[in-house]
Amino acid sequence: MGKASRDKRDIYYRKAKEEGWRARSAFKLLQIDEEFNIFEGVKRVVDLCAAPGSWSQVLSRKLYLPATLSSDSKDDDLPLIVAIDLQPMAPIEGVIQVQGDITNARTAEVVIKHFDGCKADLVVCDGAPDVTGLHDMDEFVQSQLILAGLTIVTHILKNGGKFIAKIFRGKDTSLLYCQLKLFFTQVTLAKPKSSRNSSIEAFAVCENYSPPEGFNEKDLHRLLEKVGTPSGTGHDLDCSSGWLEGANKVYIPFLACGDLSGYDSDRSYPLPKSTDGSSYKSLDPVQPPIDPPYKRALEIKKASNHASLNPPILH
Repeated sequence: MGKASRDKRDIYYRKAKEEGWRARSAFKLLQIDEEFNIFEGVKRVVDLCAAPGSWSQVLSRKLYLPATLSSDSKDDDLPLIVAIDLQPMAPIEGVIQVQGDITNARTAEVVIKHFDGCKADLVVCDGAPDVTGLHDMDEFVQSQLILAGLTIVTHILKNGGKFIAKIFRGKDTSLLYCQLKLFFTQVTLAKPKSSRNSSIEAFAVCENYSPPEGFNEKDLHRLLEKVGTPSGTGHDLDCSSGWLEGANKVYIPFLACGDLSGYDSDRSYPLPKSTDGSSYKSLDPVQPPIDPPYKRALEIKKASNHASLNPPILH
């Protein structure tokens, strides 16, 4: 699939390059903010699973750059943005990069150190595993990634803070919803307009972080286990939300966000003509990955193809 063809069939892919975003996912966070105003009053924010950096770009443009242009802002009063990922990514103005594991307590310590001992007002996470196409498997792995994100959230998010995370909707969504409700008074599943209707992804918008009284971060796993059992004791753990049906059925708030009369992410749009009448020229991606995990695989494949095209000459 060529770039020009993809520009035609994915309007947000094209617009991302035109507006300087590293990935089309930037529009998802922008549309969530339009609906929930998540950036209001935010001074410290953490972007989990940040690479290639489109959400960090949004945070920079919405929080850091406006503050630098304000005459009232001082250097020590600028918003602090910390981006965490196992993979390195190209620099973004106003964003502090931490290359680390979001499940590691040391990573949380590094973040709090950057915040001078304070905690974050907002944590966002657009991370996702490599999709297999097996929805039950993908949903389960994604839910575990979110709970891994929740591990660091319990260490770095202040009371009253917000957490935004990508989820995959499925039969156990109600279980994940109940687990998040343990820590946030308001949890809403949002579907941005830029997220394809054909995709099972949505975003959990968790507001007003309020951990249970006496909660210890080390007990997170045990607490989440209890939510997954009918009795709440943890002895009959089945890791299923089936018991949340029937009389115990959980109704999850679900909201479509973004301009619903705007671009349709599932529609193909004609490529625009230039002002001089010439044909449309597809732009290169804003920032290719600088050290992607698939780089070694591509090198091996390239070497294999070269060897097959140039077999050794036997004498």
